[in-house]
Amino acid sequence: MKFDRDVYFDLVREQPFGGSLTQEQVDGQNALLSHFEKCDLITDVRHFAYMLATTKHETASTMLPIEEHGKGSGQPYGKPDPETKQTYYGRGFVQLTWRENYARADVECGFYGAYSLEWNAHRALDPTIAANIMSAGMEEGWFRKSKDGKPQNLSRYFDHDTNDPFEAREIINGDKNTVPNWSGGKKIGDIIKGYHFDFLAALEASMISALPPVEFITVRVIVPKGIQVVVEEI
Repeated sequence: MKFDRDVYFDLVREQPFGGSLTQEQVDGQNALLSHFEKCDLITDVRHFAYMLATTKHETASTMLPIEEHGKGSGQPYGKPDPETKQTYYGRGFVQLTWRENYARADVECGFYGAYSLEWNAHRALDPTIAANIMSAGMEEGWFRKSKDGKPQNLSRYFDHDTNDPFEAREIINGDKNTVPNWSGGKKIGDIIKGYHFDFLAALEASMISALPPVEFITVRVIVPKGIQVVVEEI
């Protein structure tokens, strides 16, 4: 998939960003769009839209990888690990937490040695790394376990028969029914659902066909009488 940036930003500037965009918000979305355009893992544009919606919520609308507010203060994952000396509070586009999730990102994305997130947790703030973690983690269901044993991933909520951006919040967090004091009475699941449809409209309107142009060649053949000509595609 390829996306026309002018069309995309004209639409998202109005919704869900309320009429204006900062340069940081543009830069963050450009980085994600570039990642999406090269990512073979994702073929459903609804998945892109939900990742963007999740990013807007998880990064306080900055659209950049950020550190968790408070750096895990009061949470079990907010204490330095005695072995690695790293603190595994939320970082990135989806707020990656817990040592086992940083370690899994290393295995799944091939980060080793000096590039290991488990041993260098701050690297989860790199936009390219954060985009890889978000796309692979949400597609494959790394972040949360479901009660029925099925992966909490995007294909569970967006496929041929299902289109459920409210329940899709379960991929990242079980807080879909929580009503924040700043939301005007809206549940978190509905807030992100609204963002999802805004981003989806912008992505669909800005999508550029990846199919190469069709070329036609005219060939004139003079065939002697009694000769049969067969044209085959090779």
